[in-house]
Amino acid sequence: MRQATPQGQTLRDGPVVEHLAVSVYRVPTDLPGGDATLTWDATTLVLVEATAAGRTGIGFTYGSPATAPVVEHELADLVVGHGAFDVPAANDRMSRALRNAGRPGIAAGAVSAVDIALWDLKARLLDLPLVRSLGAARDEVAVYGSGGLTTYDDAQLERQLRGWTDQGIERVKIKVAESWGRCEARDLHRTALARRVVGDAAELYVDANGGYTRKQAVRMAAAMAGLGVTWLEEPVSSDDLTGLREVRDAVTADVAAGEYGYALPYFARMAASGAVDCLQADVTRCGGITVWLRVAAVAEGLGLHISGHCAPHLHAHVAAAVPNTRHLEWFHDHVRIENLLFHGTLDPRGGTVTPGASGEPGHGLTLDRAAADRYRTA
Repeated sequence: MRQATPQGQTLRDGPVVEHLAVSVYRVPTDLPGGDATLTWDATTLVLVEATAAGRTGIGFTYGSPATAPVVEHELADLVVGHGAFDVPAANDRMSRALRNAGRPGIAAGAVSAVDIALWDLKARLLDLPLVRSLGAARDEVAVYGSGGLTTYDDAQLERQLRGWTDQGIERVKIKVAESWGRCEARDLHRTALARRVVGDAAELYVDANGGYTRKQAVRMAAAMAGLGVTWLEEPVSSDDLTGLREVRDAVTADVAAGEYGYALPYFARMAASGAVDCLQADVTRCGGITVWLRVAAVAEGLGLHISGHCAPHLHAHVAAAVPNTRHLEWFHDHVRIENLLFHGTLDPRGGTVTPGASGEPGHGLTLDRAAADRYRTA
C-alpha cells in the first residue's frame, strides 16, 4: 500500500488518490470444479481499494495471488498522488510501465483491478451510480446462467439448471469437451439432459474452453444443433483464429471467444478476423473498465455484439453503458463468491439485472469484512 497526500488534498482539477491497498481471498468451491482442460477446488479473488477525499472505490480480479505484489510494487506509485477523475490516464501509465515486466496475464489482472477501483472511486466521489457516471445506454442487462461444470453428476447439473430457470433465467450454459474432447458421448448426454431440464423455450449454450479440435468441433456442433444449441464458446483454442473462423463458417450456432484477451489489439485482431459472432471480454483481465469500453467500440464498429465474461457484478454497470451488449455471464462460482464477500449484489430474477437501480454510488458493492476475513490469505 502507498500513502501520499493528506486526506482531502486536491489538484486543480479534483481530488487525488491518497491511498491504494490490496488484499487476497481464497474461497473453496462448493463442489469440485472442472471444465474441458482444468480442475480446481478454490478460487482466488484479489481486491484493490483506492481512497480519495474520504471515499473508497473497490475493484478486483480473479486469478493468482501473485497479482497482489504487482499492484503493490509496480502500480501503486503510478496511481497515488494523481487525479482521481482521470482514470484513462492512470490506465495508460500502468500499461506503459509494465512493458518490460510483462503486460499480459497476471499483470493485466492487476491493472484491471486497479482500473475498476478507480472508476468506482470516481463514481462515489461524484455520488453517482457507476452506470450514470459512464452514461447509460440501457436500463437492464440480460444475464445467462453459467456453470454446468464437467465435474458435476447428472443430479448436480439438473439442480443447478433448475435453480436458474426457477429465477426466470431462460439462457443457460454448460461446459463440454470434457478431458480435452475425449468424452463426446458424455458431452452429448449432458447437453440433452440440459435441454430436457430447461425446456424448449430456453436458450442453451455450451462452452468447450478450447478443448475440441477443429473438425471435432464441427461434428459436435452439428450433433448439438438438434438440441437447439445456439451458442458455441471457444470450440477450439481462442489463439487459433483460423480454426475459429473455420468452425464459425461451418456451424449454425453463434461462435464466441475473447475471455483471454489482455489488451485491445488482441480483440481488434479477433473481431476483424471474422472468427466470432459475439466478442467476449473480461473486465477483470482486459485492462479494466477503460479497455472494456474500447473493446465494445471495436466490436460495434464491426457489427458485433459484446458479452461480459464472468465477474457479473463488475460487468453489470459497464455492460449497461454500451449499445451492443448482448448479455453478461451469471457464472455460478463468481456469483457465489460475490454474494459471500460483498453487500449490494444484484438480483437476476426474470433474466436481467438493473445496475444503479438502488441509487447507491459506484458499482454498489461494499466489502463485508467480517465475512471476507475468514478467507483472507494476504
